[in-house]
Amino acid sequence: MTQPSSAQKLKQKLNGGKVALGLWVTLESPSITEIALRLGLDWICIDTEHGHLDFKEVVEHLRAASRSNVACLVRIQEIEQGVIKRVLDLGADGIVVPQVRTAEEVERAVYFAKYPPRGFRGIGGERSTFWGRGLLKARTGNEHTLVIPLIENVDAGRNIQSIMEVPDVDGFFFGPADYSASAGYPGEWEGPGVADEILRIKDQIRARGFTCGIMATDSKNGQARLDQGFQMIGIGADAGLLIRAMTEMMQSLGRAVDPGTWTK
Repeated sequence: MTQPSSAQKLKQKLNGGKVALGLWVTLESPSITEIALRLGLDWICIDTEHGHLDFKEVVEHLRAASRSNVACLVRIQEIEQGVIKRVLDLGADGIVVPQVRTAEEVERAVYFAKYPPRGFRGIGGERSTFWGRGLLKARTGNEHTLVIPLIENVDAGRNIQSIMEVPDVDGFFFGPADYSASAGYPGEWEGPGVADEILRIKDQIRARGFTCGIMATDSKNGQARLDQGFQMIGIGADAGLLIRAMTEMMQSLGRAVDPGTWTK
């Protein structure tokens, strides 16, 4: 009997109403992904929209998660056929699609991520097909490939009903900071009215049976997000968690961290 893939296990968990915890990966060391696995997280998202990670570093994170139950997503930098094809050929379980605004953009992302007849993804002799030895994987590959749009601007919020009509979308993830910037409050995690707006959109998405995800700013906020009905919770980004832990430890030992150092 064929075992479900990491992507399918994540789908099953979310569809069963269970909580899935994950880590946002922004640093290059694959040890970060290994630690996430050992701690029992359900997913990681490797961020290639921002920061410095290249394809070689992405594949090292994916290798670290090989033969695990952890779903490995990649946040792509844009909806571009070559980018989507490459990260999926490297072995990612799915893509997180940034800055979508319309149903047409989401449809294009799905189209590039799926094999024919649903989409236009080419079949390559790469890591995802065991370097050509497993080309038959393409027959069922669409079932194992997640597409998760990011709702991070007011246009996406206005168009959420039409966006949810796009077939083969597996859930949605919110980006409060970018949503706030698009609402006229750059630099704020949730500007005036944004918190309520995100919850309003979340309710619409959940009413249609979709999973919603969001990043927690700390453990208290994470519990609040669970209470609000978010299932896919990011416990933080690797760099942010490291900075927070170091800052708290330094302060506990009497060493104040000068906030001005972050603006120099």
